[in-house]
Amino acid sequence: MSSESYENLSNDVEMSFSEHVEEFRQRLFFSLVMFLIISLGCFYFLNSVVEIVKTPAVGIKFFQFAPGEYFFTSIKLVFYCGLILSSPIFIYQVVLFLVPGMTYQEQKTLIPILLTSYILFGLGLLFSYKVLIPSALKFFLQYGANVVDPLWSFEQYFEFFSFLAFTCGLGFQIPIVQLILCLTNIVTPKKLISSWRYVVLGSTILAAVLTPTVDPLTQL
Repeated sequence: MSSESYENLSNDVEMSFSEHVEEFRQRLFFSLVMFLIISLGCFYFLNSVVEIVKTPAVGIKFFQFAPGEYFFTSIKLVFYCGLILSSPIFIYQVVLFLVPGMTYQEQKTLIPILLTSYILFGLGLLFSYKVLIPSALKFFLQYGANVVDPLWSFEQYFEFFSFLAFTCGLGFQIPIVQLILCLTNIVTPKKLISSWRYVVLGSTILAAVLTPTVDPLTQL
């Protein structure tokens, strides 16, 4: 994007503190309304959303062990879906609120970082859905298969599903964290390169703790 395009995003008119607060309230209100609308849409298509969540659990029949268990789990599912799907709107409103007070160089740095961060988080969710969660479920089903029969509640499965998904999404943010550390001069690129052995060791230990399976593909 050219400097002229970035300058168009900036506002040369100074605003008072109360005007900033009012703008913040309007953008927050708009974001919350969009979150509510998207969440209601997810609730309307709840059965389809639940089927998507259940897809990795091939051959598993879920049970409801307490009154209202599925209902409250559905509310959490709708909340998470609404939060993820409406997050681009939140991010866009934050950018519009911050850009007028930023320099051209700051704008050129912030916007690509936010966009890349969101894409990486989405890739992390996709990776967990396609690779991590199916591998973990396969491991747990095979372990002790001759001893016990699987009897899962949907609430427990969703907690397991959401934990792995969000953990994987956050794990994909590591490049963004490294970039920010370098840009703020907290850590230099030379120091990062010289510490790669410790990074690999720490990543391996963290992956072993976070991933329930022992296969190297899932830990990668």
